[in-house]
Amino acid sequence: MIKIDNKTLEDLEFKTVLEQVSQFSITAPGKEYVLNTQPFKDRSEIEPELYRVKEYLASFGSDSPIPNHGFEPVFKELQLLDIENSILETSGFRKILTITETTRILLKFFAKFHEFYVYLNGHASQIDYVSHISEKIQSIFDKYGEVKDDASQELLIIRRRLNVVKGQINSSFGKALSRYSGADYLDEIKESVVDNRRVLAVKAMHRRKVKGTVHGTSKTGSIVYIEPLETYEFTTELSNLYYEEREEIKRILKMLTEYVRPYKELLVSYQNYLIEIDSTFSKARYANEINGVLPIVSQERSLSLINAYHPLLLVANKKRKEKTFPQSISLKHEERIIVISGPNAGGKSITLKTVGLLQLMFQSGMLIPVEPQSEICFFDRVLTDIGDNQSIENHLSTYSYRLKKMNHFLRKCNNKTLFLIDEFGTGSDPELGGALAETFLEVFYEREAFGIITTHYANLKLLANELPHAINANMLFDSKTLEPLYKLFLGEAGSSFTFEVAQKNGIPYSLINRSKKKVERGKIRFDKSIANLQKERSKLRKTSESLESSAEKARNEEKQLKQINAKVQEKLENYQELYDANQKLISIGKKFDSLAERFHNNKKKKVLFDELFKMVLVENTKRKKIAPKKKKAIKAKERITQQEVEKKVEVIRERKKQAKAEAKKAPPPKPKVTLKEGDRVRMIDGKAIGTIDKIEKKKATVNYGIFTTNVSLEDLEKV
Repeated sequence: MIKIDNKTLEDLEFKTVLEQVSQFSITAPGKEYVLNTQPFKDRSEIEPELYRVKEYLASFGSDSPIPNHGFEPVFKELQLLDIENSILETSGFRKILTITETTRILLKFFAKFHEFYVYLNGHASQIDYVSHISEKIQSIFDKYGEVKDDASQELLIIRRRLNVVKGQINSSFGKALSRYSGADYLDEIKESVVDNRRVLAVKAMHRRKVKGTVHGTSKTGSIVYIEPLETYEFTTELSNLYYEEREEIKRILKMLTEYVRPYKELLVSYQNYLIEIDSTFSKARYANEINGVLPIVSQERSLSLINAYHPLLLVANKKRKEKTFPQSISLKHEERIIVISGPNAGGKSITLKTVGLLQLMFQSGMLIPVEPQSEICFFDRVLTDIGDNQSIENHLSTYSYRLKKMNHFLRKCNNKTLFLIDEFGTGSDPELGGALAETFLEVFYEREAFGIITTHYANLKLLANELPHAINANMLFDSKTLEPLYKLFLGEAGSSFTFEVAQKNGIPYSLINRSKKKVERGKIRFDKSIANLQKERSKLRKTSESLESSAEKARNEEKQLKQINAKVQEKLENYQELYDANQKLISIGKKFDSLAERFHNNKKKKVLFDELFKMVLVENTKRKKIAPKKKKAIKAKERITQQEVEKKVEVIRERKKQAKAEAKKAPPPKPKVTLKEGDRVRMIDGKAIGTIDKIEKKKATVNYGIFTTNVSLEDLEKV
């Protein structure tokens, strides 16, 4: 059984977290339920609730979101059902219908998607739902919450007669209106409504000429409101019918109330279910706000919070757009007690509260802002002693109060307890109070309790260093500026930086020196040694971070250079192959040109064929014979190459098609200029420029300086 004191909830500001969670509730009962949340007393209740919240969180933004669970509470209606012969009002039945239908929709949804919402469906399956309550209510009321005409045979007859009488009233009133209006007995407004009755607006001078019942006059007395005699009988009948209708509706509501009364406990369970769903929804929305996750739930006594945020600080800093520093802390059997030391305002208390508050949230079924690979376990008790607890009412000093607290700790503390103590041992003589605190810590250690304490006492730091399953820790400070880094470092005690902080805050150096003389040299040396160690460690940490950063940068640069080198090497190989192939083709081309020139001079075909055949044989002898396996590999490679070529050819064809299409879309060519002798021209597809010497029969002799040639005028363009 888990027991958490109210003082612990107050110390860790658990109520403030509940207030933030309740802001996401969409119903008043759901909000109240969240505000009254307590850590679960039974461990078996915690895990299902955690998984329900996790499933609800996963539903946000999904393709099949969970249906709306809003409802109006029926506490008043449930109380009336306990009273014999009581009758529920129409609005009460509308609320009951909403609750039953909302419950039905949710149960159906979770059953449909039971593979995704395992725990939510498991919770829903515990509800014993019956459909005939809502079916009965829907048979009586329409979608607007009004009693249907056919709710009973008597009501149907009454309403039909009501419609007939209303028609007769309108007809008879219309006739009277026409008659008296024609006689000019009526005022300009002609008619009005008094006490839900249509009346004629008769001029006062003609009041005796209009037969009927007077229902009043205007403020000036110039108009008399008269209900004509023709409609009086029908109006009286209408009033009687309205009375009968109300009585019949009352009878129907009483009958329906008696029908619903036996199902009162079932309605209570529906409402409680929807309240719990609203609570789960609120927790999921809050988890979304603080990036809450469900860490690994350890069956052993082990606590490992990685990058844990204090939720209240996280929400506050989000609003201020400021950075929140996470903490990583671990408690296990081998290191079950952590003693945190160091100067004030470094984050010791926040670290302490973060661990305690996250533990309470977890044991209340809430997701917590840590890394998913974090581990957390259950504790039967969470004991805290945080802040100045001076009690004016009970005439207790801070130290007296803390001694009472320690006495409570000694009675309750065991191996299933997590204790959190801020500024352990303060409030009394440092040496005597420190000795007593040391004894308390030894007792907690012997009982194998898990705990975190913050202190400035050197003897407690030494004790943590001596005990095998305890560990020192400190909050890191910048060694130069003495500004806090808000980062916990495990393994070493921290200096209080008492004189350094005093000097930073403007205390004269002469006074600090005098103070140092009043303190034992050994203590100053001890504190100074710790301070020096912290400074050295800070330097090492910075150096380590710098080296890691440089090493990472070097690795990235090496990787990039390797990639560039490989690409350059590949390009060089390709260029070399291309160069060799071109040289070979040039050599063959020269030989072929030489043969062509000989043939041009001697016209001997046989000699030409012999020379060509010899040239082919010589080239073939240069090619090495390839083994069968290699031939297959080459053929396969050629096939792959052929496929690549075909792909490239296909790409080129597509480009040509696009080029043709663009050419069609291109503007028409410029009009041709008539060429004459002496014009400077060039071929349309060429670059060389020449001069026209003469023009004969659509052909021009073009002089290019070294040689002349005959070209069709259509192939030339003026430069």
